Formats: sequence, C-alpha cells, structure tokens
Amino acid sequence: MKPVAEQLALIERGVEQIEPRADLKKKLERSFSTGKPLRVKYGIDPTGIDVHLGHTVPLRKLRLFQELGHQAVLIIGTYTALVGDPSGRDQTRARLTREQVEANAQDYLKQISKIIDITKAEIRPNGDWFGKWNFLDVLSLTSKITVQRMLERDDFTKRFRAEPSVPIYLHECLYPLMQGQDSVEIQADIELGGSEQLFNLMMGRRLQSEAGQEPQICMTLPILRGLDGVRRMGKSLGNYVGVGEPAQAQFDKTMSIPDELLREWFELLTDRSTEEIAVLLDASKTTPFEAKKRIGADIVAYYYGEEAATAARTEWEKQKSGKQDPTDIPETEIPASELTDGSMWICKLLTILGFVASNGEARRKVTEGAVNIGDDRTKITDAKANIPITDGLIVRLGSKNIRRVKLK
Repeated sequence: MKPVAEQLALIERGVEQIEPRADLKKKLERSFSTGKPLRVKYGIDPTGIDVHLGHTVPLRKLRLFQELGHQAVLIIGTYTALVGDPSGRDQTRARLTREQVEANAQDYLKQISKIIDITKAEIRPNGDWFGKWNFLDVLSLTSKITVQRMLERDDFTKRFRAEPSVPIYLHECLYPLMQGQDSVEIQADIELGGSEQLFNLMMGRRLQSEAGQEPQICMTLPILRGLDGVRRMGKSLGNYVGVGEPAQAQFDKTMSIPDELLREWFELLTDRSTEEIAVLLDASKTTPFEAKKRIGADIVAYYYGEEAATAARTEWEKQKSGKQDPTDIPETEIPASELTDGSMWICKLLTILGFVASNGEARRKVTEGAVNIGDDRTKITDAKANIPITDGLIVRLGSKNIRRVKLK
C-alpha cells in the first residue's frame, strides 16, 4: 500500500468535493497503519442498457482505490432503480419494472468489468436487503428525516417553487434514504458519486451515525458533459459514448466533441498527467484537432487496446482526411425485380437504401448535390435520373451515409 501522502495526491485528482476532507486523511492513515483496506462504495442503478463515459468518472476513481489496495463495493440498485433517483432532475423519472431492472443489471456488470476488476469487488444488489423489508421497516426509515429537510435539496426546491409547480411524488423522497441505508448495510468508509449526489451521500453519513457506525467520507466528482458540450452526458439525451460501443464508434463520436470539452475529457477520462495535458492543450504545440485524435485514441485504447486505437484513428483519417470510403461498407439487398432495364430511379434508390424517408426528401438531396455513386464518385444532380444498378455499386449521401448495393 502506498504512503498516505501519495494516496491522497492520486485520490484528490479531479475530485470536486470531499466531506469532511480532514477525515479522509485520518481514515487513510488508520488503514495504512493497520493494513485494513477501506470500503469504498459506488452505486449504479441499471435504468438502461448502456454504461457510458459519464458513468466511468466515478468508476475510474473506484478502480484507483482498488489499485491502492482498498476494497471496492459496487451497489447494483435493483431496488433504488424501481424508485428513480431525483438528483439533478426537474421532473419525475419514468418507472421501471422489476424485469427491466434485472435484465439491465446483468448487462451493466459486463460493461462495468471493462473499468473495474469485478472479480475483486464486492457486488451487492440492494434488493438483497430491501427485498426482505416489511412496511414497518419502511416506516422506521422514513422517520429518520423531516419533510422540511427533504425539501431543502435543490432538485425538490426548484420543482416546488416552479410556476406552475412540478409534482414531487412521495416515492421520490425515499430514494436518498434508500441510498443512505445502502451505506449502513455494507458499512462504507467512503462513497463516490456525481456532484449532484451530495445530498444522498450525506444521508449515508446521517444514517450510519444513527446506526452507531463511523460515518463515511462523501466524495463527489464532476458531471461529464456530453457530445453537445452543454448538457450532462446521458442516454436519454443521445449525447453519449457507450463503453460497450465498437472501437470505431467510440473514436468517431469523440472526434465530434467541441474544443472546449478537451480539458474536461482529458482530466476525467484519461490517466494522463497534468503536465501531459497542458502540452496537449497548448495551442503553440498541438492543435485541438490533433488533441481530439489523442483523446479518442486514449478512450479506445482503454477499452480495446492500443492496436484497436491505432486502427480506429487510421480508419477515421482514411474517411475524413483522405476522403476515402470506410473499409467496411454496409450492404443493402435489392431484388433484381425492382429494376427496369437494369436501372432504378435515383429517388427510389435513396429511399430503398434508407437514406431518406420520402421521395420528396430524396429530390431535395439530389438537387442539393449531396448524392454521388460509384468508385469515381459521379455526382447525381438530376432528380429524374435513372441509375444503372450493378452488383456492388456504392451510393453515398453526404459524408456519413454510404451503402453498397447487393443484387439478389
């Protein structure tokens, strides 16, 4: 186990808030002197099927604690997911069924294993304890906090004061209590979460004190902004990069981020040192374009290895910089019976290939000069044109839509 000062330097990097900070050092010193690892908790609700880079910010910190010799405890919120975390929300989350949650949980673990060593982590579904509770247990838990205190949290205050007011359902008030109870059940020393999670994390301290346990340290990390550069990364917003996505998709999506996200992504998603990041963001030494290629390669390498990262970058440069077709072009089968004298109306072709939703949209794209075909990239600008169709013909709409025709 590393000396406490070294551990602190690594742990505090990229952290937004530590409550209370002084107690973290004390816990680390005691752990170092006794050789007993700290129990570091992170909870994730399986509300969807994709773990994305936003989730990895605290997960990477959890992995760091593992590397420092501490015990990672991963709470799979099989019961809290049924309630829905109101943190950072301006409206009630959609309710999930038990079947949806259980199915999502299995896939989550597979994806999380790309970030932390789940063979050495404690995996604890909180249904293990909440599933055994009766109504009196729930009443006892709700007696731990007043309505006034619950309404102090920003999310509820904003909804309560909104004009017209936005509903706050009673089941949502259970969420922070349930998350706090998780800490009691597993006797957490430290809990990790996003910056909007501080209220929930502090609830853990409160419930642990009432249970006669030493309160956990609450450690929050910044919320990663998504591909749009504005809103937090999220599945529902469609501005995310999934850890389970193919290497090429991860690289291509990363290349689309605005320049102002570079520092944030380097600091939260890579292991590069502060000095390395400073050089990569120094305009006199590296362009933002090149910096994006570096972080794209870093992200892919983390999940798929250096060889995959190099291949993804090469493929992207081939398509974008070299204006070449991708190595793997999706194929669309077209029955020969659809052809007239071996040809097809260009608008019908674009519709069959799935590039457009209607012939009207196809006409606009053609007249705009967005369509070209074949190895020589012949541009089609006549919306009335009939195109000779051969097996293997490549059709392109803009820079992103490309298909190879397969006659059958």
